[in-house]
Amino acid sequence: MTTILIVDDELDMRNLIEVMLLKSNFRTLTAANGADAYEILTREEVDIVLLDVMMPEEDGFQVCTKIRFTSDVPIIFLTARDANEDKVKGLTIGGDDYIIKPFTASELVARLHAVLRRTGRLMYEVEQKIVTRGCIKLDEISRKVMVNDVHVPLTLKEYELLYLFMQNPDNVYSREQLLERIWDIDYGGGTRTVDTHIKTLRLKLGKQSKEASEYIQTVWGIGYRFEKRK
Repeated sequence: MTTILIVDDELDMRNLIEVMLLKSNFRTLTAANGADAYEILTREEVDIVLLDVMMPEEDGFQVCTKIRFTSDVPIIFLTARDANEDKVKGLTIGGDDYIIKPFTASELVARLHAVLRRTGRLMYEVEQKIVTRGCIKLDEISRKVMVNDVHVPLTLKEYELLYLFMQNPDNVYSREQLLERIWDIDYGGGTRTVDTHIKTLRLKLGKQSKEASEYIQTVWGIGYRFEKRK
C-alpha cells in the first residue's frame, strides 16, 4: 500500500487531507512540523510527501531542502501562495509538484497518482475511468478532456463544471447550485462567474467541434444542463 506523509502545522488541514485520501487506498502518516517529518522518514517507508509551505519555524522550502540531503522521496508542495516565483523555487529545490489551496479530493488524488507513476512508486495500477458523451471524452484519473481525440486544456473550475455535467446529463443546475457545488460558496447575489466560466468552456470545446460546444445548454430563467448523447 502506498504511504503518504502529510506535513502541515494545521491539525484541521491534516485531518481534511486524510479524509480526502480515505477511499483511495492510501496509508497516511502525519507530522505537524519539519522535525516530526524527519523523524518519521528515518523509521518509515514513505512513498510521497505532501508538504505545506507556510509553517512556523521551518517553512516547507527549508524542510524540502533538508529532506533532499538524505532522500529522493517525491514531494508535493501544498500552499495558498500562488506566486510564480514560489512555484519555481519549490520545483528548483527538489519539489515534484505544487498544488494551490483550496483543492478538491479528485485533484489531489490525480496529482498524487501522476507523481507516483512518474517516479515509479505507484503500488497498484489505477483503473482508467473514461466518461464519454458524444464527441467528448473525459479521463477521471488524468483529468484530461478530449474532443474528437484532441486534447482540450481546461482550468480546474472548467474541468469540474464539465465533469459535473457529464456525470449528470439532462440534470438542470441553477447558477446558485453551481456556485455551491463547484466554488463551495453560498449564493451571495453574484453569479456572473458561473456564466463566464460556461462561456469560456464552450469556446474551448467549440475550437475542436461545434457540436461539443452545444452540449452545454442554457435553460432560460433557471441555469444550465448537459444534453445527454451516447
